Amino acid sequence: MSKAATVVELRAEREPGKRTRSRLLDAAVELFKAKGVSGVSVAEIAAAAGAFPSQVTYYFRTKEALFVEAACREVLYVARQAELAAAGAPTGRDYNRRLVETVIGSPGLALFVEALSLTRRRQDLSPLIERTFERLHAEGDRAYGETRHRRGWSEAESAATVARRFWTLALGVTLREGATEAAVAEAVLEMTALLHHDPAPKDR
Repeated sequence: MSKAATVVELRAEREPGKRTRSRLLDAAVELFKAKGVSGVSVAEIAAAAGAFPSQVTYYFRTKEALFVEAACREVLYVARQAELAAAGAPTGRDYNRRLVETVIGSPGLALFVEALSLTRRRQDLSPLIERTFERLHAEGDRAYGETRHRRGWSEAESAATVARRFWTLALGVTLREGATEAAVAEAVLEMTALLHHDPAPKDR
């Protein structure tokens, strides 16, 4: 058998596995959003994905590891939606407002906050959290930098500072919102005020 044929066969074997893994993540995230990590069983996730419980442990080892990966994937989706919503903002303040309105109150961010709490007890899962933060900051830097350049806004401070502050505030406000049952609208106003208190991003 040629080397090229072997590569093709290996790729064909991996593709069904990728689809199964993706289906498990899709099914799990909807169940986690509805019931929380403690309210969902491995058997439920497998049934919703049209898979076997053994496939959950094969691809993710534990339900907790699946939860953290699903939460990380969701917060990256939320970040992407926020970038798209803010891309057409006419001013820096409007850019902030659109980001905040997209992110605060989103189920994906709430899942990520829960994943952070779980990871404090499961340090073996922390590398995935760390990689997710790296992507959130890097993508946030890129998106703001591109919009600032396109709109001609002055750069009051580095984009890295902007992205890091944004996600730090978003997580803190979301944690407080969940703990106090504050209305989403109140949380949006609080975070918007906090961002506007700082010097960037602002148009000049």
